[in-house]
Amino acid sequence: MSVAKTIEISSESTTGFDDAVKAGIAKAAETVHGIEGAYIKEHKVVVTDGAVSAYRVHMKVTFRLD
Repeated sequence: MSVAKTIEISSESTTGFDDAVKAGIAKAAETVHGIEGAYIKEHKVVVTDGAVSAYRVHMKVTFRLD
């Protein structure tokens, strides 16, 4: 039997949503072990001077408990 926990994190990238997701998972993996997946709840962009300057994601990350 396995038990899992879900945490919510936000991440940002200047190059795209895909990179924001990858950066968020990589950072979470530094302290959380056994990550199995993520659900992307929200996509946002930051607009500066009429142009997109950053891409943000809010996600739920699921990991196994030891």
